[in-house]
Amino acid sequence: MALSYKARRRWSLVILLIALPLYIVVAVNLTDWLRMRYDVGILTELVVFIVLGIAWILPLKPVFRGVGQPDPDARD
Repeated sequence: MALSYKARRRWSLVILLIALPLYIVVAVNLTDWLRMRYDVGILTELVVFIVLGIAWILPLKPVFRGVGQPDPDARD
């Protein structure tokens, strides 16, 4: 079931304003836990941040696709 243009716009706003900040907090806590638990280096933290920074968008890509474009269903 495909989302309508309005639904994708609303969901993208919810994701960017609520879910993404929560995801950032989880990512920072995860790297802090890794640093305290396993004494990882700065390069390992960087790799974890890069992987987590890319991982959040992969399942949400269809929601954000075309949101910045004009509504395709709108009447001219």
